[in-house]
Amino acid sequence: MKFLSKIREYFRLIGTVIFTFLFSSSFVSDVENKYKCMLQLINYSGEGAYIVISIIDQKNDYKKTLKVLGDDEEWYPDISKWYPYYLKNSKEMDGITGATISGGERTIFSFDIDEKYFDGNHNLHIETAVEDQRYEADDLNFSLKKTSITGQHSGSGYIRYIKIIKI
Repeated sequence: MKFLSKIREYFRLIGTVIFTFLFSSSFVSDVENKYKCMLQLINYSGEGAYIVISIIDQKNDYKKTLKVLGDDEEWYPDISKWYPYYLKNSKEMDGITGATISGGERTIFSFDIDEKYFDGNHNLHIETAVEDQRYEADDLNFSLKKTSITGQHSGSGYIRYIKIIKI
């Protein structure tokens, strides 16, 4: 009986060690790829901007949408480059929308990027649209590399700049 008790205790200890290792290693990888972004718009008059932050590949195919600012789906067709991807993948995008922001305003949000996108073959891509004004299909677009994702990146349309920090 004492021998069986020792074996059970040994297996419980091994199970605890394995669980702790798996939990802590998955937690570390999530923290490693978590970023906070501050997005600043240029001064303009008019409605709030709908903004889509995505990961695209070298062929400009969408791989993942990280954030959507603007929760009224009626205006999503105005983001015409991204909209077909949204129609195919809308169920996967639940819970990532937020309020639009207007000219001169800023917002702060966080996002996670899967390790597989940091290979130099993917870009962080941001597009913007404002009602009754122009659509900026490539407002901001840069290569995803761990060495260059953080810092300030300038937009070419409604986005003045974004600042990204690792958290």
